[in-house]
Amino acid sequence: MLKYILKRFVQMFIVLFVVSVLVFLLTNFIGNPVDMLVPQNATMEEIEAARIRLGLDKPLPVQYMIFLNDVLHGNFGKSYIYGKPAMGLIVERIPATMEIVVVAAVLTLVVAIPLGVYAGAYPKKTSSKLVMTGSILGISLPSFWVGMMLIYVFAVMFQILPASGRGNTVEVLGVKTSLFAPGGWKHIILPAVTLALSHLATTIRLTRSGIIENMKQDYIKFARAKGVAGKKVIFGHALKNALIPVITVFGMNLGGMIAFTTITETIFAWPGMGKLLIDAIGKADRPIIVAYLMATACMFVVINFVVDLLYTFIDPRIELR
Repeated sequence: MLKYILKRFVQMFIVLFVVSVLVFLLTNFIGNPVDMLVPQNATMEEIEAARIRLGLDKPLPVQYMIFLNDVLHGNFGKSYIYGKPAMGLIVERIPATMEIVVVAAVLTLVVAIPLGVYAGAYPKKTSSKLVMTGSILGISLPSFWVGMMLIYVFAVMFQILPASGRGNTVEVLGVKTSLFAPGGWKHIILPAVTLALSHLATTIRLTRSGIIENMKQDYIKFARAKGVAGKKVIFGHALKNALIPVITVFGMNLGGMIAFTTITETIFAWPGMGKLLIDAIGKADRPIIVAYLMATACMFVVINFVVDLLYTFIDPRIELR
């Protein structure tokens, strides 16, 4: 167990190192940061002084080593627009992003797994076919269109949910959240549903296929022959074995929800990391872009590591090697 954990930590550091190289190279093509720091009528001397201050006068390998040293010390520089540490701005926005991600993830598990189990256990029923038709729509419809339609129906037509913004927030354990604020939960529903829809559809289809495959196995037939109740056969035996690929994909989807909330947050004017990234790209604010990419990369590798550990708790036959 310890050997496996150490091995995975080494792999995580290698992945993050490769990501840092890619981030450094790609962000060098996003505008010229000097243009953001000097006035339009700046002289050549002022422009050169800004280049020297940013270290852009040095060779590319030297710039990367300086960049890597700063990253290891948690220093991503100051935002060109806000004038604050870039990682500090990302950390400020994380609670807002995690709110809709957590609600979307819970919604995915609570809705998708029962529907997937039902569709897999009773594949010939009309209701099961309707569930699968709905899942195809969930995968096919683009999230920006879904978000706009939800705003039109629930905020414009029926006026029962707010169209945008985070609403009121309260501080819980030092973190600002709208989940527990009066009326704050209403602001989370539409962006969370928009974010969850495609992942929910994928999880339904994956759960269904896993249930269908496991229901054909001999151990299910033996359980039924022994007189085990139908629900216990489905949920106690078939579902447990079908969850391995579901957890794998759900872990990847969870990382995707965190990293790619940009569209959802932009549509609903949600003040999270994704909205901050879009604004930073539009203004070529390189420190924020770098901080965002490195933060999401760290989240991805940590989530994948946790998912691997969960395998052994779900199925003891799987060993960590």
